[in-house]
Amino acid sequence: MKTNILKEKSYNFALQIIRLCQKITLEKREFVLSKQILKSGT
Repeated sequence: MKTNILKEKSYNFALQIIRLCQKITLEKREFVLSKQILKSGT
């Protein structure tokens, strides 16, 4: 069975965005920016 490369890459990108938002929220205490990144990235 073929793997869907686009689906896999977009899923990994979404996971990276979520991790970035968590890091920004915890380390920098920047909530507005992290929410905007989360909305646009996922």
